[in-house]
Amino acid sequence: MASAPPPFARFEWMIAWRYLRARRADGGVSVMTWISLIGITLAVFALIATLAVRAGLRADIIEAMLGANAHIDVHYQRDLTGDIPLDHLIRDYADVSDRLEALPGVEDAAPLVRKQVMGSYRGQNAPVDVYGISYDDLLDYPMIADPDQSWGSLARFDDGIALGALLARQLGVATGDRIKLISPDGVKTPMGTSPRVSAYEVVFIFSSGQGFIDQSRAYLPLGKAQEFFNRDGAVDQIDLRVEDPLSVDRMVIPVTAASGDRAYAYTWQDRTGGMIRALKMQDNAIFVVLSILVLIAALNIVSGLIMLVKNKGRDIGILRTMGLSQGSILRVFFLCGAVVGTVGTILGVILGVVFAWNIDSVYGLVDWITGSGVRDLEANGFFFPSAVVTMGDVLAAAGLSLGLSWLITLFPARRAARMNPVEALRYE
Repeated sequence: MASAPPPFARFEWMIAWRYLRARRADGGVSVMTWISLIGITLAVFALIATLAVRAGLRADIIEAMLGANAHIDVHYQRDLTGDIPLDHLIRDYADVSDRLEALPGVEDAAPLVRKQVMGSYRGQNAPVDVYGISYDDLLDYPMIADPDQSWGSLARFDDGIALGALLARQLGVATGDRIKLISPDGVKTPMGTSPRVSAYEVVFIFSSGQGFIDQSRAYLPLGKAQEFFNRDGAVDQIDLRVEDPLSVDRMVIPVTAASGDRAYAYTWQDRTGGMIRALKMQDNAIFVVLSILVLIAALNIVSGLIMLVKNKGRDIGILRTMGLSQGSILRVFFLCGAVVGTVGTILGVILGVVFAWNIDSVYGLVDWITGSGVRDLEANGFFFPSAVVTMGDVLAAAGLSLGLSWLITLFPARRAARMNPVEALRYE
């Protein structure tokens, strides 16, 4: 007794391929096949391209938030309950910084003096958020050390002060001018506290591209900041930069333990948690909407297969009388739809990845069409994020497309398999 052929035998592939290539005049649906193929390709392309741009947007936002800010801030709590009241200042910051830098995953620990003062130049005043930091530590912040635009020389940082571009414009200062910093916490006298005033030469002006930074921030050498703010031998906090900012939460416990009993850590995700959650919700919404687009494209396969089953009723009856089982008929028509869905998915993945990898060329095409540069369009409110292709996004898009196209193919294929060969041949 001959054994049954294995599933997806060669003859099943041959019959499915014959049906896919058949012209409409011969009972085929080649036009519907092409429509289904193009629909799946464009849907997967749109899904991967959108996911890549979305990932690029998130990366750009996170880079903007972290390019000039610490990943973790280490502070000391006040302790007024003991015999000797303790303030929030970190006086052994050198030892604490060494212990923190020795932790696995920590790239840099920067002691910092931070205060808000008033900046003044020739009658123009503006609030200034002063960061007292050493030159070597300042170089670890890419948006300051290597900004989009800059004036002056950061190498002269120890000789003066560095200002954000919008802050310098508001005060009307340029490199070489001397700006006054006015702090209300000055010398205490019998008549009250007198403001503390010092002047510093503007040696560097940076444009980081982030308005909230460029409009208010100034960097002062750590020693000068300690002297001006009366922080002799102490700092307000220690800023940490870690190797993996997205997994910063796992660093909180070891950082706190290495910093001392009164230390507590404040991460960048604590500062921007609402924005991160909003981005996550946006990601999920985009994926759901584009998944519906893939589903609509996959439904074209169903309509094509239904037409194919109807046109091939006589062939199905003949194949059944020749000995093909219901399983073989099901697999033949399943292959017809699955091949279309698989080829469309592969083409869509290729187009989507190529689009994401050449996003700069796409923006160049926008320049050519509009006649304006990308920077000019960004100044008018347009935003051009980068595109980041991740294996997770590609696998999610491909898996969704293949799963939907294969799943919905089963219904018309099952209908063909259950067709009665006698009824199929009765009127032939």
